[in-house]
Amino acid sequence: MSISMKNLDPAFRGAGQKDGLEIWRIENFKPVPVPTSSHGKFYMGDSYIILKTTALKNGSFRHDIHYWLGKDTSQDEAGTAAILTVELDAALGGRAVQYRESQGNETEKLLSYFRPCIMPQPGGVASGFNHVEVNEQEHVTRLYVWMGRTTSLQQRKGASEAAEKLLTGDSRTKSHVMKMIEGYETVTFKSKFNEWPPTPDLKLSSEDGRGKVAALLKSQGLDVKGLMKSAPVTEEPESYIDCTGHLQVWRVNGNAKTLLASSEQSKFYTGDCYIFQYTYTGEDKEECLIGTWFGNKSVEEERVAAISLASKMVQAAKFQATMARLYEGKEPIQFFVIFQSLQVFKGGLSSGYKKFIAENGLDDDSYSEAGLALFRIQGSGPENMQAIQADAVSSSLNSSYCYILHDGNSVFTWIGNLTTSLDQELIERQLDAIKSDLPSRSQKEGRETDKFWELLGGKVKYSNKKIETEQESDPRLFSCILPKDGNLRVKEVYHFTQDDLIAEDVFVLDCHSYIFVWFGQEVDAKVKTQAMDIGEKFLVRDFLRENLSRETTIFTVSEGSEPQFFTRFFTWDSAKSLMHGSSYQRKLAILKGGATKLLDKPKRRTPAVSGRGAAQDKAQRSRSMSTSPECHRVRGRSPAFAALTSAFEKPSTRNLSTPPPAVKKLFPKSTGPDTSKEAAISELTSSLEGPLKRTIPKSVKASQEAGKAIQEEDGAGDDEPEDDEGRTVFPYERLVTTSEDPAPDIDITQREIYLSTAEFREKLGMKRTAFYKLPKWKQNKLKSAVQLF
Repeated sequence: MSISMKNLDPAFRGAGQKDGLEIWRIENFKPVPVPTSSHGKFYMGDSYIILKTTALKNGSFRHDIHYWLGKDTSQDEAGTAAILTVELDAALGGRAVQYRESQGNETEKLLSYFRPCIMPQPGGVASGFNHVEVNEQEHVTRLYVWMGRTTSLQQRKGASEAAEKLLTGDSRTKSHVMKMIEGYETVTFKSKFNEWPPTPDLKLSSEDGRGKVAALLKSQGLDVKGLMKSAPVTEEPESYIDCTGHLQVWRVNGNAKTLLASSEQSKFYTGDCYIFQYTYTGEDKEECLIGTWFGNKSVEEERVAAISLASKMVQAAKFQATMARLYEGKEPIQFFVIFQSLQVFKGGLSSGYKKFIAENGLDDDSYSEAGLALFRIQGSGPENMQAIQADAVSSSLNSSYCYILHDGNSVFTWIGNLTTSLDQELIERQLDAIKSDLPSRSQKEGRETDKFWELLGGKVKYSNKKIETEQESDPRLFSCILPKDGNLRVKEVYHFTQDDLIAEDVFVLDCHSYIFVWFGQEVDAKVKTQAMDIGEKFLVRDFLRENLSRETTIFTVSEGSEPQFFTRFFTWDSAKSLMHGSSYQRKLAILKGGATKLLDKPKRRTPAVSGRGAAQDKAQRSRSMSTSPECHRVRGRSPAFAALTSAFEKPSTRNLSTPPPAVKKLFPKSTGPDTSKEAAISELTSSLEGPLKRTIPKSVKASQEAGKAIQEEDGAGDDEPEDDEGRTVFPYERLVTTSEDPAPDIDITQREIYLSTAEFREKLGMKRTAFYKLPKWKQNKLKSAVQLF
């Protein structure tokens, strides 16, 4: 049910079409827009309508409508606000949740729009008639108004009027009223019932906006043929992680772990559990991800052991590593770009799996190179591709994928009719990893040989639809309380920012396809070790009633060590998360030291995966793309082409066998790019593209001059003066973040500059000139270690 924009009050026209806040005040029973400069100022004698429009990831909008009633507003104005709210909702498509807000008893959702608070003002527009006396001792209650999807506008207006009369008649004017349409019920409403029947998928999509645009263009006489037919392009999600880091992988055997050779790191078995440690260069520091992967057929004992072993690794790193718990089939994009080329085989090699099948009299179906095996090939490019072993029957086929089938002496590739050229390229690459020593016979769907169907036991009906995976949704933040009874309680934080992450608390960021458990620096060490348990309890409780799987990926994140794939959900200032002390001490330090300008957000590095199309244009640096010199290819490529490919691919292949730097070291060595090499390559490219103007490249001369300048600068600090004449100096004890007598009028982001020369060397272990040559993140870590940051 919706109404025409022609019948809508002119003040509402065009509302809700962009992200942000819109407010109207009721004057003479009409809505009058409130200028942005006055948002948050409400007159006690008036009624207001507040529309919050939120842009969603799928391109559509979500609307929340509130009508705020001042304590001195008239009953007639309150009724007008309620009715106009219904009209506004109908004009926006009838999907918004409507909230009745009374002065002094506003919902947290409304208050979150106005930071730090709303500001009620005395007075108001004298347009209403009958005022209602309010009993100050009344208790706040909540009234829900539920409206069927096919109800008329007049019926909805009548329900709103009835709710207002019910509250004023019972002198409950402070009560909250929430009005909602069938199919768009809130979580709090559903929670009032023991069971809530599943509703059809009524989620908004970008097609809603597409339809409105088409209607608008058509009304202006423009041809809109084909506009509604064209589907939006689906991009692969970005990983926000550098895929050129160092990887180590262990297989769990009973209660212990066994390190895998580099050649075996990307070969997983569905009956086993694995632990991986991946260190890489982040935005401003080296970062570490420690994760567990559980195969679908792995045993519970080894899953528990994997979590325990990984948790000990995180604790040994002083919680400076992010931890991940992953299940087969539920992996996030970060996992795939780390491993790049992954093969998942049936069966298992671990002692726990072997013991389980022996005790239960089960056949061991572990993969054998000489046996019959069918692999589904999937992925978005050479740096994100997987071969998943499936049952070797024709019902396992799918027209949307390519497959590899082998029986030891013969190899077939099967190409589904709905696959792309990229899919077909990936199958060639996975052949290198699975069966590189035998020629393959290509089978296009519909033109298969009898031998192919014979290996699969005959032809039967199979699917043509892509396997659906859980998609990331708009994030929602919850603060967590874990009482002694172990019953997790959460409270949603609306319109969150980085400042909502309090150092003493634990938070869950719910993105549907995965969740993050974040804990502050001041959280008790015992609670930090329970972070993964908190995440599991959050999944079990499913507070948003979104049918969360218990196998949903969980990341645990420590304050100060947040990875970019977490911070991307915030406007992030890394300096804030590196500060010491409680939330109170930090705010007090800022007040005493003077307000400081927030640091500019560090520029993000180019994402490791930027979509399906971008993957094809990337430099060919995946180890999955290199072929071993000992691997004699019988099929596919000519020796000359293979040699040329190898020559270009090998130098940039990621060295997965190189041991990662020790995570426990407080100041890991930075591994920045070789700028001189990049400059030389850039100059060489320019010389090839343009006319040759010089014999010696300018970049070489510049490099020599830059090197000389650096040598001169290195020697400049050797004779650093020992006296501090002309320098503002304070004792170290007054400069630390926990000082009881802090130094006045200092820049708290540069406490170290007020140290004497002697104390500077003593505390930071080097001269000033050497210190300021370090990367900013390393300076901050050094300062944090001595409580100067």
